[in-house]
Amino acid sequence: MAAQLNIAGPTAVDRPGSDTVDHVCPVPHAPGAVRAVRGWVRTILAEWGLSADAIMDALVVVSELLTNALVHALPPATLRLSWVRVDGHGALRVEVTDAGPALAGDGRGAPDPDEHGRGIDIVTALAARCGIRVGTEGITRWADLPAA
Repeated sequence: MAAQLNIAGPTAVDRPGSDTVDHVCPVPHAPGAVRAVRGWVRTILAEWGLSADAIMDALVVVSELLTNALVHALPPATLRLSWVRVDGHGALRVEVTDAGPALAGDGRGAPDPDEHGRGIDIVTALAARCGIRVGTEGITRWADLPAA
């Protein structure tokens, strides 16, 4: 039986000057982390009242962005879920921040191109908009999903 992965659950964070609440979840650089975080995300989005289809799209985006951070970047990784306005409508923002690209020769090896490399295309297809932000805390990849 596999050991259970301990993830510090999402923490609600009030944004200054805003009536929105973000949920932030530190993500360990460990096997099983993406699956465990997906469970937390599913619970939060169900509590927020998102449709089953919107939850499934969000889970795919979370999986792709987290996997990208865990495979290609240095720890720590953090997931943030929040609400934003896109073209006058509410959207779910999924953000994953990591410490930047892993250095070449770090022992991870190059991923098999037949198995990897389509994640950002999937995120782009599901998101109303997406992008990358570089800051002092690291690199954040984000996607805004319609909250139907």
